[in-house]
Amino acid sequence: MKTRHSSAFASVKLLAVSVLWAALMYTTIKCDAQSTPKRSLLALSKGDHVLAIIDPITLKVIARVPVGSDPHEVIASADGKTAYVTIYGGGSLHELNVIDLIAQKPLPTLDTKPFMGPHGITFVGGKVWFTAEGTKTVVRYDPATGKLDWCMGTGQDRTHMIYVTPDEKKVYTTNVASATVSILTDSLIKPHAFPNGFTPPPHHDWVQTVIPVGKGSEGFDVSPDGKELWTAGADDGMITVIDIAAQKATASFDAKVTGANRLKFTPDGKRVLVTSLRTGDLFIFDAVTHQEIKRLSTGHGAAGILVDDDGSRAFLGCTGDNYIAVVDLKTLEVTGHIDVRGADGLAWAVQP
Repeated sequence: MKTRHSSAFASVKLLAVSVLWAALMYTTIKCDAQSTPKRSLLALSKGDHVLAIIDPITLKVIARVPVGSDPHEVIASADGKTAYVTIYGGGSLHELNVIDLIAQKPLPTLDTKPFMGPHGITFVGGKVWFTAEGTKTVVRYDPATGKLDWCMGTGQDRTHMIYVTPDEKKVYTTNVASATVSILTDSLIKPHAFPNGFTPPPHHDWVQTVIPVGKGSEGFDVSPDGKELWTAGADDGMITVIDIAAQKATASFDAKVTGANRLKFTPDGKRVLVTSLRTGDLFIFDAVTHQEIKRLSTGHGAAGILVDDDGSRAFLGCTGDNYIAVVDLKTLEVTGHIDVRGADGLAWAVQP
């Protein structure tokens, strides 16, 4: 009896110690957890399948939130509280992951079917706009109603990246395999009169203009003044400049940016940054003269680009090197790295 009582006491004691240890561990985790900064850098990890929330001042990852199997691009809502992640799968998957950035946890996933292969994504007018490469479409999601409320087909192959104007009247996309840019415009259509003299009233409809660009054009950006669209061809290294008002290419030059992945204007509109996934270089061009200013090695392969609002730094998702490179845009030198395995899509999340 004595032995059995001692054994029972030991078991109870061991259980108590285990519970205390678990409680201490939980307390430690809670104490170590950091709240999401008012301004956060969001970065997708293809290697770990997480969304990293990063403090842009300390350059420390403060939280990692699980996402789907092939995350490519991310965007935050206007209030900086929610992130949306496209789960691409080469055009075969059909998910938008939704992340609560304040609680740092996943919310219910949005199934985008029948729209397949969501990739490029942006948040404009309180709604999420994204490309669905597998179905050659542009789609809009309304978080307020929880519904996909608009779509338009491009008829182009690999409709990939997206830009929506602040007034929601124009949508720009690159169509990688077709080597084109689509300009979708919300237009007022004035129908012709019928033979009997009746003229239908004007109505709004979306009209597409397709513009040929360099082969493999994927990454693109619109100049801060809204006048030009630049895109770089991964296959031929050509940069094409489109006059948005005229809706036609006005310049094309051999920038030798083979493997071009993403392209971004600096906030002042004076420079254009282009990453190469093939060479790992960051190409920096003068937006007026189209001349290369500098070619900066960032590793083995550079993808996503994000620029500070004041134009002081650029962040580059260096997928093959498992880090985000931090570039000083005054000295044009790499000044730091943030460890994110398979880093790719980047975005800002800014709370009021």
